[in-house]
Amino acid sequence: MRRLLVPAALLLPLTLLLTSCGGDSAADTGARTDGSGSVTLSVGDQKGGSEAILRAAGELKNLDYRIKWSTFTSGPPLLEAVNAGAVDVGGVGNTPPVFAAGAGSKISVVAAWHGTSRGDAVLVRNDSKLTSPKQLKGKSVAVAQGSSAHYQLVASLEAAGLRLKDIKVKYLQPADALAAFNSGKVDAWAVWDPYTSQVLQGRQGRVLTTGDGVTNGLSFQVASPAALRNSKKAAAVKDYLARLRRAQGWVHDHQAEWARVWAKDTGLPYDVALASVRRTNATRVAVAVDKPLVASEQRIADTFTELKLIPKKVDFGDFVDPRFNGDLPPSTTPAKH
Repeated sequence: MRRLLVPAALLLPLTLLLTSCGGDSAADTGARTDGSGSVTLSVGDQKGGSEAILRAAGELKNLDYRIKWSTFTSGPPLLEAVNAGAVDVGGVGNTPPVFAAGAGSKISVVAAWHGTSRGDAVLVRNDSKLTSPKQLKGKSVAVAQGSSAHYQLVASLEAAGLRLKDIKVKYLQPADALAAFNSGKVDAWAVWDPYTSQVLQGRQGRVLTTGDGVTNGLSFQVASPAALRNSKKAAAVKDYLARLRRAQGWVHDHQAEWARVWAKDTGLPYDVALASVRRTNATRVAVAVDKPLVASEQRIADTFTELKLIPKKVDFGDFVDPRFNGDLPPSTTPAKH
């Protein structure tokens, strides 16, 4: 039985899932804590994110420090809280740290995961005559400004011999973009999972191109430099990251189970959640914060600087801390399948 797409109005809560979308919403700082001890680690999270994964994988047991959770709507406000020292560590996608670095924020990328970029896609409706990214010239494309999809769109256009100025960009957040996409007000939509899976599972569109081969597929944990200067908090961060890495391995080995948890936590239909898990979430492998990673993020930063969306040159290497790499494989390690 075909599952219809969730109406645009009901997509609004899904912005809680995003690791790459812009936004200025405040955090839910409810007093949710785990563990015990004299050290409290303030962790920034997003709905269906680190806390849910750790809890589902059983990795919140036997903590000898406390974790105080705060939930943010997206990466940018989470990083604002890291910069302000209100959050010690939190998870985001590959683009918010670039914009935070461009603003001179006090942040340090301390952990990374590499996954596929198949969930980052440029979608067209089923009745569209477009069959190649080259045909986007002169067409209208919806995208969230400053998001990972924004960079994926730029990179995909470049791979097709086009530039952003060759298309008509419509800067829209996902709920508005979906409405525009379904009504035919835009020719294409650059977006990420779980929206990609939602459109495909609902059979309301098809993929014109994906981020595979053009974007880096990275996601990060970003910490406050002040927290890292505190030896006790730094030790807690080290343990927290180890638990997250184990939990991500659990996701890969328990995809259907994680999809059920994620669907319940976020309100996603189960089939959409499972498709997104298989396409994106379960492919992530823990990797080192290394020179290739810095170089890859530097390319994103330089791209947005050239587009004048970042006001000045960014040296991304100034915003990483590799002390927690241990014996992790390089950032270029292939994603799981």
